[in-house]
Amino acid sequence: MRIIPVASGKGGVGKSLVSANLAIALAQAGRRVVLADLDLGASNLHLILGFKAYTHGLGTYLSGAKIRFEDIIYDTDYPNLRFIPGDAEIPGLANIAYRQKTQLAKRLLSVEDADYLILDLGAGTGANILDFFLLSGRGIVVTTPTLTATLNAYLFLKNAVFRLMWDSFKPKSKARALLESLKKDGASLQRAYIPEILGRVSELDPASRAAFDMRMRKLSPRLVLNMLEDPKDAEKAQKIRRSCREYLGMDLEHLGIVYRDDMQDVALGSRIPIIRYKPQSILSQAIYRLADKLLSSEDDDDAFLDPEYLDDSYGAADTEAEADFDAKLDYVEELLSSGALTQGELIETIRMQQYELGQLRKENQFYKAKMAKALAQGFKA
Repeated sequence: MRIIPVASGKGGVGKSLVSANLAIALAQAGRRVVLADLDLGASNLHLILGFKAYTHGLGTYLSGAKIRFEDIIYDTDYPNLRFIPGDAEIPGLANIAYRQKTQLAKRLLSVEDADYLILDLGAGTGANILDFFLLSGRGIVVTTPTLTATLNAYLFLKNAVFRLMWDSFKPKSKARALLESLKKDGASLQRAYIPEILGRVSELDPASRAAFDMRMRKLSPRLVLNMLEDPKDAEKAQKIRRSCREYLGMDLEHLGIVYRDDMQDVALGSRIPIIRYKPQSILSQAIYRLADKLLSSEDDDDAFLDPEYLDDSYGAADTEAEADFDAKLDYVEELLSSGALTQGELIETIRMQQYELGQLRKENQFYKAKMAKALAQGFKA
C-alpha cells in the first residue's frame, strides 16, 4: 500500500481539493483507494467529497467510544474509493495525545485491501501533522505561487527535517542534547542552518548522523503548485526547490501545476467534486495528470533518487503551465460563446482577481519590509 500524505504550510491553498479529487482519479484508474480526513479539528473533506452518510468519524473513535476502526471506513458513491471522515465537533481533536497518535497511525498503516492511502492533513507545522506527513517519504506539499504560501511551504519542509532529526537522534545522545539546546531558544532554532547543525552532529555524534542520513535518503516529497494565473507563476516552484537543496539538503519532485478554475466554486457549492462535476475542465484535467504521474511511478519507486528524473519533473511542469494557459483561454471563449458564462460574470471574475492581486501586493510589501527589518537587525547583531 502506497501512503500519500497531503500537506500545506498554510490554509486556503487547495490541499483538500487536491486530496479528494486525486483520490477519485486514482479510484477511476482501478486502484483501491482509502481517503482519510486527518485535518483534525477542522474537518471538511466530506463537503468537497459530497459525502453525507456517516454517523461516526475519527473524532468518535479517538474519543474512546466503543467502535472498531473498521466501522469508520465507509464506502462511497465512487467505485474503489472508501472514506474515513474526521469530526470537527469533538473538543480538543486537533491536539491529540501521543498515545492516540501512535494508535491512529498503527490503524491507518494496517488498513486492508487498499493500493493507496491518501491522508488529508491539517495546515501548519504542528508535531502531529509532521509525524503523519513523515509516515511516507513521498508525501505531497500543496502550495500556491503567492509569497506567503511558498514561504510557508518551505518552512513546513524545514520543520519536517527538524522533526526527522528529533526522531533519528536517540534520547540522551549528544545529537539530541544539541537539538534540545537550540529548542530552548525558539528563535535560534528557526534561524538555524541545517547543514551547519549536521556538521556539528557529525563531530559530536557520528552514529546519530548516520541514523539521520539513512532516514533522510528516503525523504523526497512531491510539490503541487496550485491556483496558477499565469505561466510565469510556475517559476516559483524552482525557488522552493533551490531553498530545499541549499538549506535543507533535500530535493523535491515537481508533481505538477493546477490553474485556478472558477468552476471549482460552483462544484463546491453543489457538493460535487470538480472531477465529477466538470471532468473536462482545466482543473480536472490537471488532477488526472497528477494521478497519471503517480501511477507511472508505481513500476519504479526509486526513480526519485535520480537527479535527472527530478530535473525533468520541473521542465515538464513548465511545459504544462504554458499548455494549460492556452487551453484555459480557449475554455473561457467556449463558455462565453455557449452562454454558460455571461460577460457580466467574466467582468466580475476579473474584478475579484484584480482585488486579490491588490491584496497580494500589499502582503508582499509587508513581508519585504519585515524581512528588510530582520536583516538590518541581524547585521547590527
